Amino acid sequence: MKFLKRLIPFRKRDPQVSVIRLSGIIGSAGNFNRGLNLKSVESNIEAAFDQKNASAVALIINSPGGSPVQADLIQKRIRDLADEKDKPVFVFCEDVAASGGYWIALAANEIYANASSIIGSIGVVSAGFGFTEAISKIGVERRIYSTGDKKGMLDPFQPENSDHVAHLKSLQGEIFHLFQDWVKSRRGAKLKGSPEELFSGAFWTGIKAKELGLIDGLGDMRTIMRERFGENVKFKIFEKKAGFLSRFGLSGKMESGSASALIDNFLDGIEARVLWNRFGL
Repeated sequence: MKFLKRLIPFRKRDPQVSVIRLSGIIGSAGNFNRGLNLKSVESNIEAAFDQKNASAVALIINSPGGSPVQADLIQKRIRDLADEKDKPVFVFCEDVAASGGYWIALAANEIYANASSIIGSIGVVSAGFGFTEAISKIGVERRIYSTGDKKGMLDPFQPENSDHVAHLKSLQGEIFHLFQDWVKSRRGAKLKGSPEELFSGAFWTGIKAKELGLIDGLGDMRTIMRERFGENVKFKIFEKKAGFLSRFGLSGKMESGSASALIDNFLDGIEARVLWNRFGL
């Protein structure tokens, strides 16, 4: 029957929406745990927009943030293709679209979330550890040889330097202004909160985010898309396929299992866990 339908000329096609799932920490993360970055998602983004029968592209986002550079590269690729292919973009936030996750969400023409989704965290944060007392207690001496008095700045094994901290905060300020400008350019008159509230680094539920104008409405992807394009709308999913090792929580090459790679992966895992835990996840 399906074969006969394809032979009927001018048969009206059901509307279609391309769906891209963007989930995880933004940036490159370890040898076993690839982050969400342009390289890992670009092929799916391009394939989704290349669907000639697609009426729109929907992004499902679940990310606590990460690299501002990768977040900006991903949103720019989405916006460039949206303009080139003349397709509207809808974002649907799941558990969290915060910091860099919200940065990407702003690429959409319309943003939706669950009432309990975590939205916002518009700001920049850097975190680390200080080990100066720890290494002295175990008899370890830190030695650094470099050119330039700031080449080894923010070394966790050296005492904190106020000049180095000031330099870091200056960089954070520049990125923060870029983030604010991006929010204002995409949300514009929809924003209802004061700048002091919106750009405090706070995060809110989907309900409050709607009141503040950070999102357009509450709802899930299938419901909203059926309301927009009809009950017969079809969804074509584009997402990164999981490899064999990922079934066991691993990915990448087997030879990456060296001691240093395992340590790097362990530290990356802690950093990722901290990012998710900030939002109670």
